[in-house]
Formats: sequence, structure tokens, C-alpha cells
Amino acid sequence: MQTLIVQVATTFVGDAAALVNGFGRIVTHIVMAPIERIANACDVAGVLQMRRARRSHRRGGGFGCLRFLSELT
Repeated sequence: MQTLIVQVATTFVGDAAALVNGFGRIVTHIVMAPIERIANACDVAGVLQMRRARRSHRRGGGFGCLRFLSELT
């Protein structure tokens, strides 16, 4: 009985974490969309496109949602 309670609690915590992570991604994309449009408009030489092609899809921990800010440097 106790393992069932632990399993339900673990599942709930995992689902809650996934929900918060998804919500964070949505908010980040909404907030960063204008900056991304400006960066793409200013990218005359195609540098951002080359960086995106070389970049692997990795997560940066707690601040992984801000990883595409490195493209603006």
C-alpha cells in the first residue's frame, strides 16, 4: 500500500514539473519573439542561420530556456 502512495506521489510530482516546464517554455517564446524577429532582421550575413545549423539541441539546466540569447552576441 505504501509503495502505491509513493508511486502516485512521484507521478504527480513528475507531471507537475512537466507542466511548469512547458508553461515556462511558452512564456519564454512569447517574451522572446520580438527580440528574435529583430535579430533575424539585423542578420544580413546569415550568421544566425549558420549558428543554428551547427548548434546541437541541448538544455542548459534551470536557465536553458534562455539559451538562444547567445545568438544575439
